[in-house]
Amino acid sequence: MPTVAAMALREVLRRRGVLLLMVLLPLAFYLVRRDQPWQAARFLALGVGWAVSTLALFGATAARPVEQRLRLTGMRTSALVLGRLLAVIGVGAVLAAGYVVVVLVDQDFQREWAIALLLLITVVVAAPVGAMLAALVPRELEGALALLTVVSTQMLADPEGPIAPWLPFWSTRQLGTYAIDGTGTGDLLTGLGHAAVTVLVSLGVAAGLTALRLRVARPLTGALPGAGPARV
Repeated sequence: MPTVAAMALREVLRRRGVLLLMVLLPLAFYLVRRDQPWQAARFLALGVGWAVSTLALFGATAARPVEQRLRLTGMRTSALVLGRLLAVIGVGAVLAAGYVVVVLVDQDFQREWAIALLLLITVVVAAPVGAMLAALVPRELEGALALLTVVSTQMLADPEGPIAPWLPFWSTRQLGTYAIDGTGTGDLLTGLGHAAVTVLVSLGVAAGLTALRLRVARPLTGALPGAGPARV
């Protein structure tokens, strides 16, 4: 897993244009609502989530040829998926830390630690969501459009309506309510629980579909001499 993470990190750092856009997207979300601090923080979190999900999506699709070769050398699918996600989360955490400083300098919130938690949890959720979409949709363009649909729906859906809790970044809304509005721990626990479920489901789908795509041929025990390998 560390090998895959290091390879993925090097690939990400080579894409300077992608990194620049990854920084500018949340900044645009933040500045458009800067005059309303409670909205600015929420939009910033969604911008960070969108940027990290996009990075995970494009990284997963670009890594497919390399993954096939690594899988044939005997590397486990779990190491491939988790190693790549570790690199994306690391880059996302740096991005989130930078914006935590921006928000704390520019705004005045009572629960400053909760702002940091909001952005960090958003990064942890966004990476597997992007990996899941990459596993579900084979091409980058379709995957990007699917992610755009998810994030747009998340932004437009009524937070109290029946659709919002089924969307992957609903935890961002709950954690933002706790951090910004100063509500009780119910919103905090609900947000953390939703984030945990989203991560587990996204990881399960991404790992399962990746394992199917990368399954290798192995000879069956007791196969007849001369018989070709069977797929498992």
